[in-house]
Amino acid sequence: MAGAGGRAAASATSESYTGRGSSTPGVGERTEHTPRYTLGLLQTPHSSESTGGASSGGTRPGGSSGEGLAARRAAWNSAVKPSVSERGESYFGDKSSCVENANTLNLTSSSSVRGLNSTCIGKTPLSSGRSGCRSHTPLMGYSVTSSSAVSAHTVASVIVAVVEGRGLARGEVGMASIDLKNPEMILSQFADNTTYAKVITKLKILTPLEIIMSNTACDAGNTTKLFSLITEHFKNVTFTTVQRKYFNETKGLEYIEQLCASEFSTIFMEVQSKYYCLAAAAALLKYVEFIQNAVYAPKSLKVRFQGSEKTAMIDSSSAQNLELVINNRDSRNGHTLLGVLNYTKTPGGSRRLRSNILEPLVDAETINTRLDCVQELLQDEELFFGLQGVISKFLDTEQLLSVLVQIPKQDTVKTAESKITNLIYLKHTLELVEPLKAALRSCNTQLLKAYYNSLEDTRFGIILEKITSVINDDTRYTKGCLSMRTQKCYAIKPNINEFLDIARRTYTEIVDDIAGMITQLAEKYSLPMKTSFSSARGFFIQMNADCSTLPNGQLPSEFTKITKMKNTYSFTSADLIKMNERCQESLREIYHMTYLIVCKLLNEIYEHIHCLYKLSDIVSMLDMLLSFAHACTLSDYVRPEFTDTLAIKQGWHPILEKIAMEKPVSNNTYLTEGNNFVIITGPNMSGKSTYLKQIALCQIMAQIGSYVPAEYGSFRIAEQIFTRIGMDDDIETNASTFMKEMNEVTYIIQNANDKSLIIIDELGRGTSAEEGIGICYAACEYLLNLKAFTLFATHFLELCHIDALYPNVENYHFEVQHVRSSAGSKEKIAYTYTLSKGYTEEKNYGLKAAEVSSLPSSIILDAKEITSHIAKQILHRQKSTPEMMKQRAAYQLAMRLVQTARNSRLDPDSLRVYLKALKKKYEASCPTPRENDEQQ
Repeated sequence: MAGAGGRAAASATSESYTGRGSSTPGVGERTEHTPRYTLGLLQTPHSSESTGGASSGGTRPGGSSGEGLAARRAAWNSAVKPSVSERGESYFGDKSSCVENANTLNLTSSSSVRGLNSTCIGKTPLSSGRSGCRSHTPLMGYSVTSSSAVSAHTVASVIVAVVEGRGLARGEVGMASIDLKNPEMILSQFADNTTYAKVITKLKILTPLEIIMSNTACDAGNTTKLFSLITEHFKNVTFTTVQRKYFNETKGLEYIEQLCASEFSTIFMEVQSKYYCLAAAAALLKYVEFIQNAVYAPKSLKVRFQGSEKTAMIDSSSAQNLELVINNRDSRNGHTLLGVLNYTKTPGGSRRLRSNILEPLVDAETINTRLDCVQELLQDEELFFGLQGVISKFLDTEQLLSVLVQIPKQDTVKTAESKITNLIYLKHTLELVEPLKAALRSCNTQLLKAYYNSLEDTRFGIILEKITSVINDDTRYTKGCLSMRTQKCYAIKPNINEFLDIARRTYTEIVDDIAGMITQLAEKYSLPMKTSFSSARGFFIQMNADCSTLPNGQLPSEFTKITKMKNTYSFTSADLIKMNERCQESLREIYHMTYLIVCKLLNEIYEHIHCLYKLSDIVSMLDMLLSFAHACTLSDYVRPEFTDTLAIKQGWHPILEKIAMEKPVSNNTYLTEGNNFVIITGPNMSGKSTYLKQIALCQIMAQIGSYVPAEYGSFRIAEQIFTRIGMDDDIETNASTFMKEMNEVTYIIQNANDKSLIIIDELGRGTSAEEGIGICYAACEYLLNLKAFTLFATHFLELCHIDALYPNVENYHFEVQHVRSSAGSKEKIAYTYTLSKGYTEEKNYGLKAAEVSSLPSSIILDAKEITSHIAKQILHRQKSTPEMMKQRAAYQLAMRLVQTARNSRLDPDSLRVYLKALKKKYEASCPTPRENDEQQ
């Protein structure tokens, strides 16, 4: 009744600001109107009455003031909470409560003292610690965004607690992380080596906003190596230490039993003996409760244990070398693997894609299940476009769920408005379940059918039915702050609360009065004024006019706060400011009464809300699979196969294709258990580094369930992917460069196994040629003892002759052509970027460079003669004997036969032809008696 009529009036005002001219009687009477209920909702937490002396005089044991904590909370709010108005209300309550909590937890911060003596860390005030941390305040505030805001995943919102065992247990690390945009806690526990590579890699993937560690990790004069390494690698991340007693595994298990949703209760079996990750969970949840001033509702969290055995490990250095998620030249540039594949429509889908790229799958069955889905999406256009249309309407479901399951410890105006907003978002989300089911109804693949069956869950309907019994049917998520404000005001159905209906009528009349007043001002001054609105200013006046049309070139004196942008004036008046205040007062009353109804409704639906975890997972996975299919339509990608061989036919670099807007030169790749070590040579700029990166990128794409840029692709599942790529500065011979490449190779050697993919480019360039060759040779011999697939690019041609000793080594090179200039006097090298078997014949790149320089010809001739003499000596020592050649041929034949037995799908006749060809190839590779005599 009142709600419907008032809603229509307010909506009309939001749609057309200039069409209202009526003035409602009785405005003066409503000037003194005050809200009927307070219940603490109208108290502004930043007022002096609410803070008392606690914030100004009280400090906690760690030395932090209440104001420092308020600043920290403001940063948290900008990361994960709704930005509703520009008033000053804190979502999480006043500063006095912060100080009380601080005394309980005894936090200290080390973000501003990194690099100083560790004795300073324990006494650094929290407020000063925050001032030096650039990444603590994120780039954008919280909002349950529409599908257009896919880049939201880049804002840090993850808190991580890390703890390490002591004494004999040193090296055993427990981690717990929670994303404030996603109510899911991830636990990890693993043994790490002295480099703590696994810890650093996991933290790089999580991109934390804050890291929590025990205060004993940075005791004066006894800082642990783990603490030092983490602070060194994460210089722009806030660090906070808490007392060791909060890392309590018993308390951690109690927290999980209390908070974990029943659908994920199998976690108890997985973690009950994982003491360190439980200890980290206890400290993390206590800290989140403190910093958020809110607790998670019982049985509301998704908790899972993430072991390192289910995903491939890509260390942070390799991820950087391959430009998986960040471009090395410009971090804002989309020329990354993530940029190539990211056509997601939701923030959740984008986050899932990023996570999968950094941690590819290692289970072939799971990967093939994804590939089946991508194949069906590519073959069924109706399914593809139907799903894409529905998915694009979803908001950030994970973030919405995170807010819904949190119970604020203190009610404020912002709390009320946030809960109302999120209930509208929840209604919007649940209304998309049926369209999503309809889009999936005709699907055929196993995974898509499973998703369809999951959406049959009756709890979606139960929650929506309860919501629609209270919320108006036409309440929708809309864009635009005024439009959304109108939706929130009239969300509750009329006749549920009589006082709410009256308050909404009052609000509608005030909005009408504002529009009418501005219309009257426009008529009074004969100026084209119109009503505008922003969340910061409320209602204000806007006008498009040239200053020459104004009397004396100025606006009338009754207008204030005038701003001008080109020919657009924005301003207000004293009367309009007062009416805005009355409007805000009326809104607070509406929000308060609506909030009471919403809280009651949320209490009724909490028991059913766990189905949203399932929905969130389905939406993000479908979004990622649709993104893979979309990427395939833009290029000629093929479905990969998984065998014991790495065989890529005419593969190309996916990022280079995006940069060049055309397909790069393609090349073949072939590695098997019998030929698992490839040495690649060629001049500078011939394409070696690009080719190596291309192989790693194709491997990652295959293992996340994407199609790959090739005519054909067969891959062996890699458990680790290591890359050591030579950068431009590696050419400089200096100690720091040499140490960097030594550390990278040491890490590879310490962590590689038979299932690794190892890519090394330009090892040994930071030292002398003799030492470089020695280091390369020794590293190759070590890696040759593994069954790992290794590609090794080098300028040291002496290394190519290692194939005489190891039959599993193959040599390849990038071809170049010599082209004479038009004058005919000088030769130039033309790069073909084509890979061919054997090592390069371009042996003396330096001499060729010298020839085109102004170096005297006599010096060049002497250099050629000396080089030729040394090369002959080396070649003589490394020449293969006939016996070695025969052994190599027999080894390669045996490996081909084993591979054929494992993977062949040939019919008997074709198999017979293939085996005859193998026999001929073996006989051709074995030297004849005459050749033996000639070589001897």
